[in-house]
Amino acid sequence: MCLICGWIYDESAGDPEHGIPPGTAWADVPMNWTCPECGARKEDFEMVQL
Repeated sequence: MCLICGWIYDESAGDPEHGIPPGTAWADVPMNWTCPECGARKEDFEMVQL
């Protein structure tokens, strides 16, 4: 979950609009990827239990 805006990355959905295909594990998301909602860096995300 993005600590800035609360957007949740869903591995099953990925972020295809930004080059991350569905099924991409969070560990495989590149470090230079940014939150599609607010532009926060990957390091500004924290794992949450849903």
